[in-house]
Amino acid sequence: MTYLQLFWSFLKIGFTSFGGLSMIPLISSEMLSHNWMTAEEVSDIVAIAEMTPGPLGVNCATFAGIRTAGFLGAVAANLGVLMPSLTLCLVAAVFFTKFKEDKLIQHMMIGVRPACLAMVIGVCLTLCPTNYTESSGVSIPAILIGILDTVLLLKFKISIPKVILLSAVLGLCVYGWVIPFYY
Repeated sequence: MTYLQLFWSFLKIGFTSFGGLSMIPLISSEMLSHNWMTAEEVSDIVAIAEMTPGPLGVNCATFAGIRTAGFLGAVAANLGVLMPSLTLCLVAAVFFTKFKEDKLIQHMMIGVRPACLAMVIGVCLTLCPTNYTESSGVSIPAILIGILDTVLLLKFKISIPKVILLSAVLGLCVYGWVIPFYY
């Protein structure tokens, strides 16, 4: 039954999101509503999925499926999240060449861009409490790492994999290697 629930949950996610970061609130909602994961575990899975190669939805489905029901759970979740995309891509490919010059389609695409940006901002605001707080309150080192990452990405145009690696090293230095020595 869990396999079917995973398939159905990720099928809904695949049909109701546009991929990438827009999937995160839906994944979080499904994982939390079924009590498959905590908010912190969802945040961890999203972080891991962002660091690994491949689409975010597929990576999250893989990790969530394995965490919930093992290898077969990952297969069920992946089939669910991929089914809508594959189906819609096949249909779109057939009709796209007919309608690519249509003004209505071009105007629709202009309207979709701000909606996607709003979803990305919403995801950032949703994940901030779990990423920038600790049991003792606001995490100043996490906020400083986030600010550094933003500066490196926007001002210095450092590649995303390099910024992720630097953030992981800083996280280990601050939280994994340095702090335990003080206790």
